[in-house]
Amino acid sequence: MGSIQPGLSWPYQGGAFPEGLLAIVQRTVSEARFPALTVIHDEEDDWLVCDDVHDPNEDGASTVQHLHHVLALDPSLAELVTMPPGFVAHRTSATTSWEISEWVYADD
Repeated sequence: MGSIQPGLSWPYQGGAFPEGLLAIVQRTVSEARFPALTVIHDEEDDWLVCDDVHDPNEDGASTVQHLHHVLALDPSLAELVTMPPGFVAHRTSATTSWEISEWVYADD
């Protein structure tokens, strides 16, 4: 499939997410109805931000937007800038620490 933004690749200069970096974000997170509890940096260098409650694959559940909008809602996501492709960060609530592990897509 390829990255949604092939012009920006990890690692990022300056140790911060680039201002124009796109991500696939669950609407419940982008609308501040639920916190981001799962962040995936997939093998194609894309970022996915989910609430870990609702199905992000349902029609209309997710949107592509600039990651800096989500960072404005939850600055703790900035900690994940060093997470390499192929990894996922989980936490149990908006106030707990991120736990990072290798990401593997579930078999369909």
